[in-house]
Amino acid sequence: MKKTISLMIMACMLLLAACDNYLDIQPTGSVIPNSLAEYRALLARSYKDVSKFSDRGMACFRSDEMQVRDNEYDQNYYMDIERWNDLAPNAYTSSFEWAKYYNVLFIANHVIESRSDIKEGTEEEINQLVGEAYMLRAYVHFLLVNLYGQPYTKEGALDTKSVPLKLDTDLEKVLKRNTVEEVYTSIQADIDEARKLVMKAEWEQRYSYRFNAASVEAFQSRVSLYKGEWQAAWDAAEAVLAVKSVLVDLNDAAATLPNSYNSVENITPLETPLSSTINGAALATPVFLSLYAENDLRLDKYFAETDEKGFRKNKKAGSNNYLCTFRVGEIYLTAAEAAARLGELSQARTRLLELMRKRYAPEAYEAKSVVVNAMDKEALVQEILDERARELAFEGHRWFDLRRSTRPRLEKVLDGTRYVLEENDARYTLAIPKEAIEANPGLLN
Repeated sequence: MKKTISLMIMACMLLLAACDNYLDIQPTGSVIPNSLAEYRALLARSYKDVSKFSDRGMACFRSDEMQVRDNEYDQNYYMDIERWNDLAPNAYTSSFEWAKYYNVLFIANHVIESRSDIKEGTEEEINQLVGEAYMLRAYVHFLLVNLYGQPYTKEGALDTKSVPLKLDTDLEKVLKRNTVEEVYTSIQADIDEARKLVMKAEWEQRYSYRFNAASVEAFQSRVSLYKGEWQAAWDAAEAVLAVKSVLVDLNDAAATLPNSYNSVENITPLETPLSSTINGAALATPVFLSLYAENDLRLDKYFAETDEKGFRKNKKAGSNNYLCTFRVGEIYLTAAEAAARLGELSQARTRLLELMRKRYAPEAYEAKSVVVNAMDKEALVQEILDERARELAFEGHRWFDLRRSTRPRLEKVLDGTRYVLEENDARYTLAIPKEAIEANPGLLN
């Protein structure tokens, strides 16, 4: 690069002064991009920021999947997250992000708005870049609304306030919280735009973090699943599997973990859902581990040996070897769940068993297939949800999956004290961080 592009409008720290602006971003002596290469470098900065997002992984401490290990440092940082103590957490409790998401949104918006000004690139290359910006904008809004907005499928949720949409670079515009429905409508509109523009089938390894055509449909399948739009979720999942369907076979002793950045399953190796710090603090709970049957190969592939208290450490997160936003295993499960909920049980069983064949020892798979083939609709849907928990363990999905489905009652006994998250508890939605509210009290409205 001839120039270093820092458009570090990164003072998106929600420094709201008395002027009442939502974002008070001040560029810091940066070069304004002109060429395609410079805009590509700018978007790469946002990709890098997204790669460090680990809030959906940290939120899994609130689920039944993960428990904070007995370490003073880790307890100080995560115990109140684990215990759903959102009202009066200790001063050391890790904060969920807010400003960094809006940093990414600003740059994505800048690329989108500058489409006609980008020079020294072909129309196809410019369209691809702008399509990726639409995907980044949609994906960041998706993360935000699933952290700080009520679940889409919860009765009455669509009209509730969630997070502010940021769809332009206007720094004077006062942004207010949008409803869950408005945010999802914007997400879908951005996916639709990305679908028109993102044509790259596959990137070479060093650029594989970038969104490609399969990423668009993979994201569509997840968004539709979260909305309970089963046919749309199924159609999008099948569109992905039509072009990328290879699964890692864990019966191969040398098999790469399926969420590895270089796995044949990886569609978009972008995020590290669990940072090394979060992963180091996390143990898989005995209750969660009980979901795995004997000869389920994932139990030993995904987790270290059981300790004296029945816990296991996770082996599939905590480093840049495990960059994963969308992968094929998730897509099989989306197709299976959507088909099952539509009553298409044969197709649901087919997709579920195709995944299971690669995850169980042969004899265990044969026994499992007999059971799956005898299941009615209700039992099959539950089996798919359990399989999703097993397959996507420690990849930052569990908390979001509990939110979008039944929001069950959870009970934990920690240090002899019982903690309860009731069914449909309001704490299934995170409170907006106090730093953001202090900067903009309007976020309370």
